[in-house]
Amino acid sequence: MRKDIIAFGVTLALLVVVSSGFRAFDRATIESFHLADNEVYHYYVPSKDESERINVAVPYTGKTFVGFKQALAIKESAGLYDLVNAYGYMGKYQFGRSTLRNVGVHDFKSFLSNPVLQEKAFEALLSINKWELRKEIKKYSGKIIAGIEITESGLLAAAHLGGASSVKSFLRTKGRNGFRDGFGTSIRTYLKRFKGFDTSTIEANPFAKI
Repeated sequence: MRKDIIAFGVTLALLVVVSSGFRAFDRATIESFHLADNEVYHYYVPSKDESERINVAVPYTGKTFVGFKQALAIKESAGLYDLVNAYGYMGKYQFGRSTLRNVGVHDFKSFLSNPVLQEKAFEALLSINKWELRKEIKKYSGKIIAGIEITESGLLAAAHLGGASSVKSFLRTKGRNGFRDGFGTSIRTYLKRFKGFDTSTIEANPFAKI
């Protein structure tokens, strides 16, 4: 009987020690994710300390167009509409001022505080880039260049990073000429990271405006 009591006590002590090594994650909320103009979702992600210890899958919405926007926004700005980086690029999708003027935005202060306007500007730029790259999309989609499968969404993402002309140069030189932004991010990275999303709903239009 005494041995049974001792064994039970040891087992209980072990359970307490093991369970004390686990705790719920602290949660931080990012409130800048939009699935549609009137649908705001609050995504929960690990805190900085937790993210350094574990790998967490960000809850994108698959390979849909919404998923494409969310994935690109995370890479560009962590999904923050009011972010301006060290080079002056602004918003959730990190637009330069000249690009914003091209899609019809001239009030940059209002742009930063207007999520709906930012989403429309992003889609307008995609339409312009899809027109600029229409021949390349047809010619290179499905081919492997510099070890990367070329897809329409990858090309559009790369054009968002470095412009359509830089993408064309990359393709023509089979990956030898590659643009990098001020932070060292390359066209190659975007072609690979954003391949295979459904961007078929974007209409090619050289005159697209918000």
